[in-house]
Amino acid sequence: MLTTGNGTARPDPEVLEKARRRRFTAEYKARVLREYEASPKGERGALLRREGLYSSHIASWQGQRSKGEQAGLEPKKRGRKPTKRRDDVALENARLHRQVARLEHELAFAKKVIGVQKISDLLGVEQPPLPDELKDEEN
Repeated sequence: MLTTGNGTARPDPEVLEKARRRRFTAEYKARVLREYEASPKGERGALLRREGLYSSHIASWQGQRSKGEQAGLEPKKRGRKPTKRRDDVALENARLHRQVARLEHELAFAKKVIGVQKISDLLGVEQPPLPDELKDEEN
């Protein structure tokens, strides 16, 4: 708050930048860990203050490093991780869409055949007998 000449307070017009989560590179993490572990126990707090870090950063980075040296220190992508179940659902969905399209095509063809049969019945045209493989499908 700023004050005016008569002593009343007025708001500060400066707009502050929105806070963002800090992201650390793998090289930075490795360098800080080397410095931290090389320094005597009494000077480690000074290193953390100088770098603006917390002891929890060091603990989590050490855990990441033990899991997989350089790759473990790389920043991870934020947000929900895709699950295998979603992939299975997507594949099943695509398969069902293909099946529906095929069945709709067969239905359209069958409707055309039925239409031709009705017209031939109205005109009195005799239809040839069905082949043996089609007789089985009809029943």
